[in-house]
Amino acid sequence: MTTRGVLYVHSAPRAMCPHVEWAVAGVLGLRVQLDWTKQPASPGTWRSEFSWRGEAGTASKLASALRGWQMLRFEVTAEPSPTAEGERYSATPELGIFHAVTGLHGDILVPEDRLRAALARSLTGESRLEAEVAKLLGKPWDDELEPFRYAGEGAPVRWLHQVV
Repeated sequence: MTTRGVLYVHSAPRAMCPHVEWAVAGVLGLRVQLDWTKQPASPGTWRSEFSWRGEAGTASKLASALRGWQMLRFEVTAEPSPTAEGERYSATPELGIFHAVTGLHGDILVPEDRLRAALARSLTGESRLEAEVAKLLGKPWDDELEPFRYAGEGAPVRWLHQVV
């Protein structure tokens, strides 16, 4: 079963751009050439968006291929399919990688055991429940990536719609 998704490279140094393309091509098994534009939120870096189609699990393979690269900020999303939930991966150099399962409408689905663990940490005084829930929802990653998400002047804008 196939799914589709989007790779958002929010910021990458120019020298890293071809390596990102090679990593994505290695996962997808086809030649990839991304359209790179300057990232105004971080001078000297570049941004790109790439829509992909692949088997369920492709988003995790893309995130794994790109994780750990210093100075690379990215997100990978995958739509739900009849056999798999959707996914979202967010990565920053400072925070590392965040993974969430997403439902049909893009909502983050938090597994019961992760909620129980967050509650347990808050009850023992290890952390506040509010902070634990924020981490489960990826708020620290969203806060850091939000300035990079804006397309900036001159970036391509893709309008997605379906005509019936």
